[in-house]
Amino acid sequence: MNEHSQILAKEKIGKLLYRLSAPAMVGMLVQAMYNIVDTIFVGRAVGFMGIAGLTIVFPIQILVMAFAQTVGIGGASIISRSLGSGDLERAHKTFGNIISLVILISASVMLIGGLYLEPVLRLFGATESILPYSAEYLGIILFGTFFFVLAVSCNNAARAEGNAKVAMNTMLISAGLNIVLDPIFIFGFNMGIRGAALATVLAQASMSIYLIYYFLSGRSTLVFKVQYLKIIPNILKETMAIGASSFTRQASASIMVVIINNSLAFYGGDLSIAVFGVVNRLLMFAFMPMFGIVQGLQPIVGFNYGAGKLHRVRRAIQLSVLVTTGMSVLAFLCFMFFPEFFIRLFSSEQELIESGVEAIRIITLALPLVGFQIIGASIYQALGKPLPALVLSISRQVLFFIPMVILLPLYFRLQGIWMAFPAADILAFIVTYFLVRGEMRLLQQDTDAEAIWERTENV
Repeated sequence: MNEHSQILAKEKIGKLLYRLSAPAMVGMLVQAMYNIVDTIFVGRAVGFMGIAGLTIVFPIQILVMAFAQTVGIGGASIISRSLGSGDLERAHKTFGNIISLVILISASVMLIGGLYLEPVLRLFGATESILPYSAEYLGIILFGTFFFVLAVSCNNAARAEGNAKVAMNTMLISAGLNIVLDPIFIFGFNMGIRGAALATVLAQASMSIYLIYYFLSGRSTLVFKVQYLKIIPNILKETMAIGASSFTRQASASIMVVIINNSLAFYGGDLSIAVFGVVNRLLMFAFMPMFGIVQGLQPIVGFNYGAGKLHRVRRAIQLSVLVTTGMSVLAFLCFMFFPEFFIRLFSSEQELIESGVEAIRIITLALPLVGFQIIGASIYQALGKPLPALVLSISRQVLFFIPMVILLPLYFRLQGIWMAFPAADILAFIVTYFLVRGEMRLLQQDTDAEAIWERTENV
């Protein structure tokens, strides 16, 4: 058992969760700066129409993220459990299969996006006036697809072996470079929205180069060999089954944004699309620390579940729920009491600021419940239980939000779109609570049995 595995097996849960989550949280926050920095600079250089253009492209980026997370989280779950049970060969083969899937996915996205750029943007809600801005941005972003998918997938592999620091470093390097390059390309070279896209692609390339160096340097537990690139059906099936919940959550989020964009174009117009773009990026920034906790939690749960240390699994889940709930409450208070401050970061246009303040206060009404929801689906992914993970992933966006965002505007017009967010959060929280409560009871029973067995062995 190497150093990273010993840490996962023996270190105190509180310290271990902090060790793995803190770098992930920093990395995720920095990663969220990609879209936030792009939006701030574009908003200042181009105006709210530029923000609206980025808002149309955003669900496409979410969809690409969905494919990357499917491969990365699904493969990481197998890697964690394989390392926990001592099956190093299976861990290495899984890593090789992740690389193969990255190549296939990125090539497919670039081909389809390049051939059908304008029809795709119209499908995702672009109006005639917004379309030129969206096309300029997406046309360049597509060239960075391989780097983006590779980085997301391999970051999960690094976390699966307990090395969260590498994942954090990749995001710090890329986001830092993006922040430096944005003003240079947007203002210095007068490239506008195209400059924001080019800065993002170059930053993503730097992230991939760092990860390639790490995995080939011999510092990783995982070994890359060309023969491991051959797709193994049972690994592929398990990867996709476990990652399906992540894909469903991200893909349904993309569909959700498409429906919102089209509804906003009908009920509110271009300004409302820009408002949603700003609010959505602020929410992403609030959620990223919670996703950092998830990324620290999953290798702990996966490894210790595979090693039969169920008391550590239960303790890690309890602590994670407590921390993410505190984070969601803090974000709720910030958005409720200081909304204008956050909206003004993106624009000085008074019409956008006034509409944004009203929207964010309605959208975040049930935000304190979100932390628990985020942990709920991740528990089942780490345990290798795809069905309940899938149910929890689709509950908010598919089962609750999409019907709400279609029905409520019929009665409340534009405000009905904003009201759909807290309504869906409340209903999803209820479903998550009952499923997770049942799983925790099962873990408690198994933990009690584990303790009895250990006492018997020591007699």
